[in-house]
Amino acid sequence: MKKYIVLIFLIILFGFTFAFRKPLYNLYRTYFINEDKDVTLTASNDYTRDYDFNYVQLTDDFSPNNYQDLLNIYYTVLNSGETEFSFYCPDEYTNCLTDVNSLANNQTVLSTINNFVHPFNSFRHLETSYDDYGKVTLKIDHIYSNSDIKLIEAKVKKIEEEIWQDTMTNEDKIKEAHNYIINNSKYDSDRSDNNIVKYKSDTAYGTLLEGYSLCGGYTDAMELFLEDMNIKSYKISSENHVWNAVNLNNAWYHLDLTWDDPITTDGSDILEYNFFLITTSELDALEAEQHNYDKNVYKELAT
Repeated sequence: MKKYIVLIFLIILFGFTFAFRKPLYNLYRTYFINEDKDVTLTASNDYTRDYDFNYVQLTDDFSPNNYQDLLNIYYTVLNSGETEFSFYCPDEYTNCLTDVNSLANNQTVLSTINNFVHPFNSFRHLETSYDDYGKVTLKIDHIYSNSDIKLIEAKVKKIEEEIWQDTMTNEDKIKEAHNYIINNSKYDSDRSDNNIVKYKSDTAYGTLLEGYSLCGGYTDAMELFLEDMNIKSYKISSENHVWNAVNLNNAWYHLDLTWDDPITTDGSDILEYNFFLITTSELDALEAEQHNYDKNVYKELAT
């Protein structure tokens, strides 16, 4: 008889727990986790930017209320250099997990957010997981390893000592970095045309240490020099191309090293300035196909 009573009690207890599992979990979150109060992002590294942009802004509120809040959380976490971070969807934001799922599976949006962080904090792979109770966890695998960063930073410092002088203006310094990168690297046609991967040409490592570049390598390398100059910038991308957006003297300009380093039939090196710190109007007049970017995202570059 006692066994039946115990069994009935366990069934009732299990049924009660199952029926009220979410309210019980919410109580646990509120009184033991305190996610609305205690979820903070205190960690940062040497590459964390303090920039807000039109598309994404830094936040210290990790309890989202809408889709834009989610974009800001993703940007803030990526910008910090963290490799893992969790936050919670509040009950009031009923579509939160639906929006998280949509964002997590939209590589275009994730890549766009990636454009606004320092290259060394950008991700190669970003995994989003979540449960039925609203806990969302981001796991980030960065493009650049610590060993690569150490070598790249040493190379950048050496280059800057060679090409920059204290009397130069910021525009002069940008031009010298532009010239150095183009004169000391070649476009990696084997990789772009035939998928033959010999170099890390899609990163600053390939550009600065191996002498071979794709548009991602040119752009990341230039970003490193702009960062050392404390110039606000980001990467801007179209469907098949990426280049730099630069804020100079409170105005935004396009800077495309890939297109200033044209491929020649005889292999000779050419240095051009057609895409050196030009306005959006000037860019549109020069070339519209590869540079056809989303002007609703990169609003700083409005004509």
